Amino acid sequence: MDADALNAFMEQAFPHAQPGTRGHVVSAAPGHIRARMDPNEKALRPGGLISGPTQMGFADMAAYALVLAHIGPVAMAVTSALNYQFLRPCRPGPLFADAAMLRLGKRLAVMDVRIWTDDADKPVGQANVTYAIP
Repeated sequence: MDADALNAFMEQAFPHAQPGTRGHVVSAAPGHIRARMDPNEKALRPGGLISGPTQMGFADMAAYALVLAHIGPVAMAVTSALNYQFLRPCRPGPLFADAAMLRLGKRLAVMDVRIWTDDADKPVGQANVTYAIP
């Protein structure tokens, strides 16, 4: 699936998502996707930083999109593990995710997702995500 097909599927699969809570796929290539999220003020935690649940949810969305880019629109591919490391304060503004496929098997997909704001070389967080494929 390409970026447009992934975004259309996400819109259909999650029709009740509020603006600024899901993000969208910017580009898709074999083994990689880039996503962008423009969080709203509800995504902020005390101190004016983007909350951990917002960052982890965005990493999960990027991983889901990467799996679907490879296996097609399989709605019931589900997260089986997500380990997130907070690396730097996540200041308000656009978030980007670079998701890379580490292993795609028949039943499991394992990905690396890096979340960044201003500089891709200075990620604010990193996730290892595993998806179960039905």
